Amino acid sequence: MKNGLPVRRSSHSMSAVVSGLDVHKEYTYATILGPSGEKLAQGRMPNEEVPAFLKPYRVERVAMEATTSIAPLYRQLVEEGYDVLVSHPKKTRYIAEARIKTDRVDSRALAELLRLNSLPESYVPPTYIAELRE
Repeated sequence: MKNGLPVRRSSHSMSAVVSGLDVHKEYTYATILGPSGEKLAQGRMPNEEVPAFLKPYRVERVAMEATTSIAPLYRQLVEEGYDVLVSHPKKTRYIAEARIKTDRVDSRALAELLRLNSLPESYVPPTYIAELRE
């Protein structure tokens, strides 16, 4: 915490276990990839169960696409110590140009872009500004 705000860690190692989250209002589809890109886990769950799903895999970095639904989950993951990056939806061409658009494909693509340090990041306002906007 810095000035009462959660602080995002910044570790950009390609040897980390990463997760891509396709976040919706009530649920999230998550993909967890190992350092070599191997799929360790994948599944759909209520948003509040995401941290418990990530924990056993020792996920270090998490990617999610910027949508109106991510704020509560983003804050929770940052407060729990995850390095959370939010992708810019229009710049995430890998997902936008995919022929098959499913939650599974999108979460895997986010995880892969994060693993390769190729995720186009979006601005995330500090918590107090985000809460005012909401």
